[in-house]
Amino acid sequence: MTDLAAPLRRAAPALLGYAAVRALGLVVLAVWSAARGKSAHTLLTARWDALWYTRVADLGYGYEVRLPNGDVHSNLAFFPLLPWLERLMHAVSPLSYADGGLAVSLLASLAAAWGIFAVTDHVHGRRVGVSAVLLWAVLPVGIVQSMAYSESLFTALAAWSLYAVLTGRWPTAGVLALFAGLTRPVGLAVVAAVWVAAITSFVRDRSTAPALGALVWPRALGMALAPLGAAGYVLWVGHRTGKGPLGYLDVQAGWRNGFDGGAAFARFVGDKFTSFPSALAGVGLIVGVGLVLWLYVVGVRQGQPLPLLVYAGVVTALALCASSYFGSKPRLLMPAFPLLLPLALALARLRTSRSVWVVGGVALVSAVYGAFWLNGSGPP
Repeated sequence: MTDLAAPLRRAAPALLGYAAVRALGLVVLAVWSAARGKSAHTLLTARWDALWYTRVADLGYGYEVRLPNGDVHSNLAFFPLLPWLERLMHAVSPLSYADGGLAVSLLASLAAAWGIFAVTDHVHGRRVGVSAVLLWAVLPVGIVQSMAYSESLFTALAAWSLYAVLTGRWPTAGVLALFAGLTRPVGLAVVAAVWVAAITSFVRDRSTAPALGALVWPRALGMALAPLGAAGYVLWVGHRTGKGPLGYLDVQAGWRNGFDGGAAFARFVGDKFTSFPSALAGVGLIVGVGLVLWLYVVGVRQGQPLPLLVYAGVVTALALCASSYFGSKPRLLMPAFPLLLPLALALARLRTSRSVWVVGGVALVSAVYGAFWLNGSGPP
Protein backbone atom coordinates (compact mmCIF):
# COMPACT_ATOMS: atom_id res chain seq x y z
CA MET A 1 0.00 0.00 0.00
CA THR A 2 2.88 2.36 0.78
CA ASP A 3 4.32 1.72 -2.68
CA LEU A 4 0.98 2.70 -4.22
CA ALA A 5 0.31 5.72 -2.01
CA ALA A 6 3.16 7.89 -3.29
CA PRO A 7 2.31 7.54 -7.02
CA LEU A 8 -1.36 8.09 -6.21
CA ARG A 9 -0.58 11.29 -4.32
CA ARG A 10 1.55 12.48 -7.22
CA ALA A 11 -1.28 11.77 -9.67
CA ALA A 12 -4.01 13.18 -7.40
CA PRO A 13 -4.32 16.62 -9.10
CA ALA A 14 -4.70 14.96 -12.48
CA LEU A 15 -7.26 12.44 -11.21
CA LEU A 16 -9.29 15.03 -9.31
CA GLY A 17 -9.30 17.34 -12.32
CA TYR A 18 -10.30 14.47 -14.56
CA ALA A 19 -13.14 13.44 -12.26
CA ALA A 20 -14.39 17.03 -12.11
CA VAL A 21 -14.45 17.36 -15.91
CA ARG A 22 -16.25 14.07 -16.39
CA ALA A 23 -18.73 14.89 -13.60
CA LEU A 24 -19.51 18.16 -15.38
CA GLY A 25 -20.13 16.24 -18.59
CA LEU A 26 -22.51 13.84 -16.86
CA VAL A 27 -24.44 16.62 -15.13
CA VAL A 28 -24.91 18.52 -18.39
CA LEU A 29 -25.95 15.30 -20.11
CA ALA A 30 -28.53 14.58 -17.39
CA VAL A 31 -30.02 18.07 -17.61
CA TRP A 32 -30.04 18.12 -21.42
CA SER A 33 -31.56 14.64 -21.65
CA ALA A 34 -34.27 15.43 -19.08
CA ALA A 35 -35.21 18.56 -21.02
CA ARG A 36 -35.69 16.38 -24.12
CA GLY A 37 -37.60 13.67 -22.31
CA LYS A 38 -34.79 11.14 -22.62
CA SER A 39 -32.93 9.05 -20.07
CA ALA A 40 -29.24 9.85 -19.66
CA HIS A 41 -28.79 6.40 -18.15
CA THR A 42 -30.17 4.76 -21.30
CA LEU A 43 -27.95 6.89 -23.51
CA LEU A 44 -24.89 5.79 -21.54
CA THR A 45 -25.71 2.09 -21.26
CA ALA A 46 -28.17 0.95 -23.90
CA ARG A 47 -27.42 2.41 -27.32
CA TRP A 48 -25.17 1.44 -30.23
CA ASP A 49 -22.15 -0.68 -29.26
CA ALA A 50 -23.19 -0.80 -25.59
CA LEU A 51 -26.16 -2.98 -26.59
CA TRP A 52 -23.93 -5.38 -28.49
CA TYR A 53 -21.55 -5.74 -25.55
CA THR A 54 -24.47 -6.38 -23.20
CA ARG A 55 -25.86 -9.08 -25.49
CA VAL A 56 -22.48 -10.82 -25.56
CA ALA A 57 -22.34 -10.71 -21.75
CA ASP A 58 -25.89 -12.04 -21.43
CA LEU A 59 -26.23 -14.49 -24.31
CA GLY A 60 -22.68 -15.20 -25.43
CA TYR A 61 -21.50 -15.15 -29.02
CA GLY A 62 -23.65 -16.18 -31.97
CA TYR A 63 -26.16 -13.32 -32.15
CA GLU A 64 -26.43 -11.62 -35.52
CA VAL A 65 -28.69 -9.26 -37.43
CA ARG A 66 -29.35 -9.75 -41.14
CA LEU A 67 -30.10 -6.48 -42.92
CA PRO A 68 -32.37 -6.09 -45.96
CA ASN A 69 -29.32 -5.37 -48.17
CA GLY A 70 -27.80 -8.72 -47.24
CA ASP A 71 -25.22 -7.47 -44.73
CA VAL A 72 -24.79 -9.58 -41.61
CA HIS A 73 -23.97 -7.82 -38.36
CA SER A 74 -22.51 -10.45 -36.04
CA ASN A 75 -21.55 -9.88 -32.42
CA LEU A 76 -18.34 -11.76 -33.15
CA ALA A 77 -17.02 -8.37 -34.27
CA PHE A 78 -16.86 -7.29 -30.60
CA PHE A 79 -13.85 -8.40 -28.59
CA PRO A 80 -14.61 -10.21 -25.32
CA LEU A 81 -12.89 -8.48 -22.39
CA LEU A 82 -15.57 -5.87 -21.68
CA PRO A 83 -18.43 -8.43 -21.87
CA TRP A 84 -16.45 -10.75 -19.59
CA LEU A 85 -16.10 -7.95 -17.04
CA GLU A 86 -19.79 -7.07 -17.40
CA ARG A 87 -20.65 -10.68 -16.65
CA LEU A 88 -18.30 -10.67 -13.66
CA MET A 89 -19.83 -7.47 -12.25
CA HIS A 90 -23.30 -8.96 -12.67
CA ALA A 91 -22.24 -12.16 -10.90
CA VAL A 92 -20.70 -10.46 -7.85
CA SER A 93 -23.12 -7.52 -7.47
CA PRO A 94 -26.77 -6.60 -8.03
CA LEU A 95 -25.81 -4.64 -11.16
CA SER A 96 -27.33 -5.53 -14.50
CA TYR A 97 -25.02 -6.35 -17.38
CA ALA A 98 -25.48 -2.83 -18.76
CA ASP A 99 -24.82 -1.17 -15.40
CA GLY A 100 -21.84 -3.46 -14.92
CA GLY A 101 -20.47 -2.17 -18.20
CA LEU A 102 -21.02 1.41 -17.06
CA ALA A 103 -19.23 0.72 -13.76
CA VAL A 104 -16.31 -0.90 -15.59
CA SER A 105 -16.06 2.07 -17.95
CA LEU A 106 -16.13 4.63 -15.14
CA LEU A 107 -13.42 2.81 -13.18
CA ALA A 108 -11.39 2.17 -16.33
CA SER A 109 -11.57 5.85 -17.28
CA LEU A 110 -9.89 6.76 -13.98
CA ALA A 111 -7.29 4.05 -14.56
CA ALA A 112 -6.76 5.44 -18.07
CA ALA A 113 -6.35 8.97 -16.72
CA TRP A 114 -3.80 7.70 -14.21
CA GLY A 115 -1.96 5.78 -16.93
CA ILE A 116 -1.84 8.82 -19.20
CA PHE A 117 -0.49 10.85 -16.29
CA ALA A 118 2.13 8.20 -15.49
CA VAL A 119 3.37 8.07 -19.09
CA THR A 120 3.47 11.84 -19.52
CA ASP A 121 4.96 12.46 -16.08
CA HIS A 122 7.72 9.98 -16.91
CA VAL A 123 8.47 11.73 -20.23
CA HIS A 124 7.81 15.42 -19.48
CA GLY A 125 7.17 15.85 -15.76
CA ARG A 126 4.21 16.26 -13.43
CA ARG A 127 2.77 19.53 -14.71
CA VAL A 128 2.62 18.31 -18.30
CA GLY A 129 1.15 15.04 -17.04
CA VAL A 130 -1.73 16.86 -15.38
CA SER A 131 -2.27 18.91 -18.53
CA ALA A 132 -2.36 15.78 -20.72
CA VAL A 133 -5.00 14.15 -18.53
CA LEU A 134 -7.18 17.26 -18.55
CA LEU A 135 -6.89 17.55 -22.32
CA TRP A 136 -7.93 13.92 -22.71
CA ALA A 137 -10.91 14.61 -20.44
CA VAL A 138 -12.11 17.61 -22.45
CA LEU A 139 -11.99 15.98 -25.87
CA PRO A 140 -15.18 16.79 -27.80
CA VAL A 141 -16.15 13.11 -27.69
CA GLY A 142 -15.00 12.70 -24.08
CA ILE A 143 -18.49 11.61 -23.03
CA VAL A 144 -17.64 8.21 -24.55
CA GLN A 145 -15.20 7.77 -21.65
CA SER A 146 -18.26 7.56 -19.38
CA MET A 147 -20.30 5.19 -21.58
CA ALA A 148 -20.53 1.41 -21.43
CA TYR A 149 -18.07 1.29 -24.32
CA SER A 150 -14.61 -0.27 -24.48
CA GLU A 151 -12.57 2.87 -25.24
CA SER A 152 -11.78 3.69 -21.60
CA LEU A 153 -10.86 0.09 -20.79
CA PHE A 154 -8.62 -0.14 -23.83
CA THR A 155 -6.93 3.21 -23.15
CA ALA A 156 -6.22 2.21 -19.55
CA LEU A 157 -4.57 -1.06 -20.62
CA ALA A 158 -2.66 0.64 -23.44
CA ALA A 159 -1.40 3.51 -21.30
CA TRP A 160 -0.16 1.26 -18.51
CA SER A 161 1.43 -1.12 -21.01
CA LEU A 162 3.29 1.82 -22.53
CA TYR A 163 4.35 2.96 -19.07
CA ALA A 164 5.67 -0.53 -18.37
CA VAL A 165 7.61 -0.39 -21.64
CA LEU A 166 9.09 3.01 -20.80
CA THR A 167 10.19 1.77 -17.37
CA GLY A 168 11.57 -1.57 -18.60
CA ARG A 169 8.90 -3.84 -17.11
CA TRP A 170 8.65 -6.08 -20.14
CA PRO A 171 6.56 -9.03 -18.84
CA THR A 172 4.05 -6.56 -17.35
CA ALA A 173 3.92 -4.69 -20.65
CA GLY A 174 3.25 -7.96 -22.45
CA VAL A 175 0.44 -9.00 -20.10
CA LEU A 176 -1.27 -5.62 -20.39
CA ALA A 177 -0.88 -5.70 -24.18
CA LEU A 178 -2.46 -9.16 -24.14
CA PHE A 179 -5.52 -7.81 -22.34
CA ALA A 180 -5.64 -4.75 -24.62
CA GLY A 181 -5.73 -7.18 -27.53
CA LEU A 182 -8.79 -8.84 -25.97
CA THR A 183 -10.54 -5.47 -25.78
CA ARG A 184 -10.42 -3.94 -29.26
CA PRO A 185 -8.91 -4.80 -32.67
CA VAL A 186 -6.65 -1.76 -32.29
CA GLY A 187 -4.80 -3.74 -29.64
CA LEU A 188 -2.43 -4.32 -32.54
CA ALA A 189 -1.07 -0.84 -31.80
CA VAL A 190 0.01 -1.85 -28.28
CA VAL A 191 1.58 -5.05 -29.57
CA ALA A 192 3.52 -3.07 -32.19
CA ALA A 193 4.77 -0.63 -29.54
CA VAL A 194 5.95 -3.46 -27.26
CA TRP A 195 7.70 -5.27 -30.08
CA VAL A 196 9.44 -2.23 -31.56
CA ALA A 197 10.53 -0.98 -28.14
CA ALA A 198 11.82 -4.38 -27.07
CA ILE A 199 13.84 -4.91 -30.23
CA THR A 200 15.33 -1.42 -30.31
CA SER A 201 16.19 -1.46 -26.60
CA PHE A 202 17.87 -4.84 -26.95
CA VAL A 203 19.99 -3.60 -29.84
CA ARG A 204 20.88 -0.46 -27.86
CA ASP A 205 21.68 -2.17 -24.55
CA ARG A 206 23.30 -5.45 -25.51
CA SER A 207 26.82 -4.03 -25.55
CA THR A 208 26.53 -2.92 -21.93
CA ALA A 209 24.51 -5.82 -20.51
CA PRO A 210 26.36 -7.88 -17.88
CA ALA A 211 24.66 -11.06 -19.06
CA LEU A 212 22.98 -11.62 -22.38
CA GLY A 213 20.34 -13.93 -20.88
CA ALA A 214 19.29 -11.32 -18.34
CA LEU A 215 18.84 -8.88 -21.19
CA VAL A 216 16.96 -11.20 -23.54
CA TRP A 217 14.43 -13.15 -21.54
CA PRO A 218 12.29 -10.32 -20.06
CA ARG A 219 11.96 -8.69 -23.48
CA ALA A 220 11.31 -12.03 -25.17
CA LEU A 221 8.62 -12.88 -22.62
CA GLY A 222 6.93 -9.51 -23.08
CA MET A 223 7.04 -9.89 -26.86
CA ALA A 224 5.64 -13.43 -26.66
CA LEU A 225 2.76 -12.45 -24.38
CA ALA A 226 1.75 -9.22 -26.14
CA PRO A 227 -0.04 -10.64 -29.22
CA LEU A 228 -1.72 -13.61 -27.52
CA GLY A 229 -4.98 -11.81 -26.69
CA ALA A 230 -5.78 -10.45 -30.14
CA ALA A 231 -4.38 -13.50 -31.95
CA GLY A 232 -6.26 -15.89 -29.68
CA TYR A 233 -9.61 -14.20 -30.25
CA VAL A 234 -9.14 -13.82 -34.00
CA LEU A 235 -8.16 -17.49 -34.35
CA TRP A 236 -11.13 -18.53 -32.19
CA VAL A 237 -13.50 -16.54 -34.42
CA GLY A 238 -11.98 -18.20 -37.48
CA HIS A 239 -12.50 -21.63 -35.91
CA ARG A 240 -16.07 -20.81 -34.88
CA THR A 241 -17.03 -19.51 -38.31
CA GLY A 242 -15.19 -22.30 -40.11
CA LYS A 243 -13.33 -19.78 -42.23
CA GLY A 244 -9.85 -20.19 -40.82
CA PRO A 245 -7.43 -17.49 -39.64
CA LEU A 246 -9.07 -14.81 -41.81
CA GLY A 247 -12.58 -15.49 -40.54
CA TYR A 248 -12.59 -12.34 -38.42
CA LEU A 249 -12.08 -10.25 -41.56
CA ASP A 250 -15.23 -11.80 -43.00
CA VAL A 251 -17.10 -10.85 -39.84
CA GLN A 252 -15.91 -7.26 -40.20
CA ALA A 253 -16.86 -7.32 -43.88
CA GLY A 254 -20.41 -8.08 -42.80
CA TRP A 255 -20.36 -4.70 -41.09
CA ARG A 256 -18.85 -3.18 -44.27
CA ASN A 257 -15.75 -2.41 -42.27
CA GLY A 258 -12.20 -2.97 -43.43
CA PHE A 259 -8.89 -1.30 -44.15
CA ASP A 260 -8.57 0.43 -47.51
CA GLY A 261 -5.83 2.96 -46.83
CA GLY A 262 -8.32 5.77 -46.36
CA ALA A 263 -9.82 5.67 -49.87
CA ALA A 264 -13.43 5.41 -48.67
CA PHE A 265 -12.91 8.16 -46.13
CA ALA A 266 -11.43 10.40 -48.82
CA ARG A 267 -14.48 9.79 -51.01
CA PHE A 268 -16.73 10.52 -48.03
CA VAL A 269 -14.99 13.85 -47.47
CA GLY A 270 -15.03 14.64 -51.18
CA ASP A 271 -18.78 14.04 -51.38
CA LYS A 272 -19.30 16.79 -48.81
CA PHE A 273 -18.28 19.36 -51.41
CA THR A 274 -21.22 18.65 -53.69
CA SER A 275 -23.33 21.34 -52.00
CA PHE A 276 -22.64 24.45 -49.98
CA PRO A 277 -23.90 23.53 -46.48
CA SER A 278 -22.19 20.14 -46.50
CA ALA A 279 -19.01 21.74 -47.88
CA LEU A 280 -18.49 23.36 -44.49
CA ALA A 281 -18.48 19.89 -42.93
CA GLY A 282 -15.97 18.81 -45.56
CA VAL A 283 -13.68 21.68 -44.66
CA GLY A 284 -14.05 20.78 -40.99
CA LEU A 285 -13.09 17.17 -41.67
CA ILE A 286 -10.01 18.20 -43.63
CA VAL A 287 -8.97 20.59 -40.87
CA GLY A 288 -9.52 17.87 -38.26
CA VAL A 289 -7.43 15.30 -40.11
CA GLY A 290 -4.77 17.92 -40.74
CA LEU A 291 -4.65 18.74 -37.02
CA VAL A 292 -4.23 15.08 -36.10
CA LEU A 293 -1.39 14.64 -38.57
CA TRP A 294 0.23 17.92 -37.50
CA LEU A 295 0.16 16.85 -33.84
CA TYR A 296 1.84 13.59 -34.77
CA VAL A 297 4.58 15.38 -36.71
CA VAL A 298 5.13 17.78 -33.82
CA GLY A 299 5.43 14.81 -31.47
CA VAL A 300 8.12 13.35 -33.70
CA ARG A 301 10.01 16.65 -33.78
CA GLN A 302 9.76 17.00 -30.00
CA GLY A 303 11.41 13.62 -29.59
CA GLN A 304 8.58 11.59 -28.12
CA PRO A 305 9.77 8.10 -27.14
CA LEU A 306 9.54 5.58 -29.95
CA PRO A 307 6.91 3.37 -28.25
CA LEU A 308 4.51 6.33 -28.00
CA LEU A 309 5.07 7.26 -31.64
CA VAL A 310 4.52 3.69 -32.82
CA TYR A 311 1.38 3.31 -30.72
CA ALA A 312 -0.15 6.65 -31.74
CA GLY A 313 0.79 6.11 -35.36
CA VAL A 314 -0.88 2.70 -35.59
CA VAL A 315 -4.03 3.88 -33.75
CA THR A 316 -4.27 6.89 -36.07
CA ALA A 317 -3.69 4.83 -39.21
CA LEU A 318 -6.30 2.24 -38.27
CA ALA A 319 -8.84 4.94 -37.39
CA LEU A 320 -8.38 7.11 -40.46
CA CYS A 321 -7.94 4.29 -42.96
CA ALA A 322 -10.96 2.19 -41.95
CA SER A 323 -13.45 1.93 -44.78
CA SER A 324 -16.67 2.52 -42.87
CA TYR A 325 -18.35 4.21 -39.89
CA PHE A 326 -16.92 7.63 -40.65
CA GLY A 327 -18.85 9.21 -37.78
CA SER A 328 -17.00 6.96 -35.36
CA LYS A 329 -13.52 8.18 -36.27
CA PRO A 330 -13.28 10.79 -33.47
CA ARG A 331 -13.92 8.17 -30.80
CA LEU A 332 -11.65 5.67 -32.55
CA LEU A 333 -8.87 8.25 -32.27
CA MET A 334 -9.52 8.87 -28.58
CA PRO A 335 -7.07 6.18 -27.32
CA ALA A 336 -4.24 7.92 -29.25
CA PHE A 337 -3.43 10.11 -26.24
CA PRO A 338 0.24 10.71 -27.21
CA LEU A 339 -1.14 13.06 -29.87
CA LEU A 340 -2.12 15.38 -27.01
CA LEU A 341 1.39 15.74 -25.61
CA PRO A 342 2.38 18.75 -27.78
CA LEU A 343 -0.77 20.55 -26.61
CA ALA A 344 -0.09 19.49 -23.02
CA LEU A 345 3.39 20.99 -23.22
CA ALA A 346 1.93 24.27 -24.47
CA LEU A 347 -0.78 24.29 -21.78
CA ALA A 348 1.76 23.57 -19.05
CA ARG A 349 3.74 26.68 -20.04
CA LEU A 350 0.79 28.94 -19.18
CA ARG A 351 0.33 30.44 -15.74
CA THR A 352 -1.83 28.24 -13.55
CA SER A 353 -4.69 30.75 -13.41
CA ARG A 354 -4.78 31.06 -17.19
CA SER A 355 -4.60 27.31 -17.77
CA VAL A 356 -7.51 26.81 -15.33
CA TRP A 357 -9.63 29.26 -17.32
CA VAL A 358 -8.67 27.60 -20.60
CA VAL A 359 -9.43 24.08 -19.38
CA GLY A 360 -12.61 25.18 -17.65
CA GLY A 361 -13.94 26.90 -20.75
CA VAL A 362 -13.11 23.98 -23.03
CA ALA A 363 -14.59 21.55 -20.49
CA LEU A 364 -17.90 23.41 -20.54
CA VAL A 365 -18.00 23.45 -24.34
CA SER A 366 -17.09 19.75 -24.41
CA ALA A 367 -19.84 18.92 -21.89
CA VAL A 368 -22.47 20.77 -23.91
CA TYR A 369 -21.31 19.21 -27.16
CA GLY A 370 -21.27 15.74 -25.57
CA ALA A 371 -24.84 16.13 -24.34
CA PHE A 372 -25.98 17.43 -27.75
CA TRP A 373 -24.12 14.67 -29.60
CA LEU A 374 -25.33 11.83 -27.41
CA ASN A 375 -28.93 13.04 -27.63
CA GLY A 376 -28.55 13.19 -31.42
CA SER A 377 -26.49 11.13 -33.83
CA GLY A 378 -24.13 9.94 -31.11
CA PRO A 379 -21.14 7.59 -31.47
CA PRO A 380 -22.18 4.75 -33.79
